[in-house]
Amino acid sequence: MTRVAGIDCGTNSIRLLVADCDPATGELAELDRRMTIVRLGQGVDRTGRLAPEALERTFAACREYAAVIEELGAERVRFVATSASRDAENRDEFVQGVLDILGVEPEVISGDQEAEFSFTGATRELVAHDHLERPFLVVDIGGGSTEFVVGEDHVRAARSVDVGCVRMTERHLVVDGVVTDPPAPEQIAAMRADIEAALDLAAESVPLAEARTLVGLAGSVTTAAGIVLGLPEYLSSEIHHSRISYEQVREVGERMLTATHAERAAIPVMHPGRVDVIGAGVLVLLAIMERIGATEVIVSEHDILDGIAWSIA
Repeated sequence: MTRVAGIDCGTNSIRLLVADCDPATGELAELDRRMTIVRLGQGVDRTGRLAPEALERTFAACREYAAVIEELGAERVRFVATSASRDAENRDEFVQGVLDILGVEPEVISGDQEAEFSFTGATRELVAHDHLERPFLVVDIGGGSTEFVVGEDHVRAARSVDVGCVRMTERHLVVDGVVTDPPAPEQIAAMRADIEAALDLAAESVPLAEARTLVGLAGSVTTAAGIVLGLPEYLSSEIHHSRISYEQVREVGERMLTATHAERAAIPVMHPGRVDVIGAGVLVLLAIMERIGATEVIVSEHDILDGIAWSIA
């Protein structure tokens, strides 16, 4: 067994997984898994730069994670940074801050690498289920981008497009610096058109129509599952590998896009950092399901973070 620590720093959240991995048996024993909403991508779409307060929130989370990694004695650490830090002019400031705190340099990976990690993490357990039709389509709906990956046991095609819950919220639902609560029909229509254009781009590289089993990753999908299941709190064990129907996703999407901030915040499974962006995230999932004709989505709690862990084991 190798004890590893994987960190995934996205546009909206930063997450840590410390695990014992055995590549020979394919077992991953989780020791610590945590997530912090840092909104690193705050304003990047508009300014092209990482905001000072967003950097400080991210560095504070890194200091917390460094203490956990030291306490658990991880032998290897890998820090992967995705969309927001890939786009920012001042990414050197981000890189140096992470290096100073964690002793490793963040790897600003490409969308294709991101998709590879997501597919491995999401499907490692599912490949043993012979009743699931293949190929899998894994969709990782992040804050700034969404990754589409089609494959059987391994990746066949992948594409990352710039449509995510934070980016769509900032682009279409923010007026004069404030999130519209709730958004007007024309705002939702404009956001939907943007998502459809992104799906057209993804379809140029990834055979979406060939997908037989849809696997959904990341906070927008897992939160939607928790809402459908009516959980009294966020319970990863209940959400992982749950199956949510198209109708249930559509109902959650309508509810999130017509509710007020207070109504969304009162939902037991809702993380405070997702209250304003959940509507956009569920709309992305709904559009994907309609595009491929999916009747359900298998929700996975294992994603890019697990793929990062396997990559260093």
